[in-house]
Amino acid sequence: MSIRDQLQHAIYRIINPLVKLLIRAGLTPNMVTTIGLVLNIGVSVIFILGAEEGKRGDLSYVGWAGALILFAGLFDMLDGQVARLGNMSSRFGALYDSVLDRYSELILFLGICWYLVSHHYFLSSLFAFIGMIGSLMVSYTRARAEGLGIECKDGLMQRPERVILIGVSALACGITSKFIGGNFKIHWPDSTFPVFETISIFTIPLTIMAVLANATAIGRLRDAKKTLENK
Repeated sequence: MSIRDQLQHAIYRIINPLVKLLIRAGLTPNMVTTIGLVLNIGVSVIFILGAEEGKRGDLSYVGWAGALILFAGLFDMLDGQVARLGNMSSRFGALYDSVLDRYSELILFLGICWYLVSHHYFLSSLFAFIGMIGSLMVSYTRARAEGLGIECKDGLMQRPERVILIGVSALACGITSKFIGGNFKIHWPDSTFPVFETISIFTIPLTIMAVLANATAIGRLRDAKKTLENK
């Protein structure tokens, strides 16, 4: 069993009491999935409010969005466990989960790009858009490969990793801004170009995620090609 699988099973042991509580409350897996989508819409709304009402350097919106991203991510794990422990698994439920997960991610990146463009972080907004493409293609390559009968689950930036990286970095950015200020910058010597600023706590991991997500999608495509050629 891989480290990722071991960590996943450990998390499931922690959340299973909550899962059983949700089952007793009458929630179905599709209802839990829908709650996750609604929460991600809330994340996007926070970013958009930060773009339209917040000033550049006011990173509190980023912090609150990060906290809600992590909370919404919890429902990504809960819906599958509710289905398994409640014996409510269905083929449509699996499809519904996958479709709403894609909507959730695209809506999340809409808010992030809106925020970054509005506050003139243009290069970071470009990487956020590239990250959105990578996130979508990681899922698409797996779905398309599995449609051809090929198992395709490898890669560093699957959905749980993306959610955790974006959520933790956004939350850390918001918290850190309270101590060093939202406009803190470190410049190159004799240059006005900053090598680091407070928002970098969010945008650097976002850039790393964009690169690794696309690398994961390309790696899956390459692995699928090898598998098809060997059949």
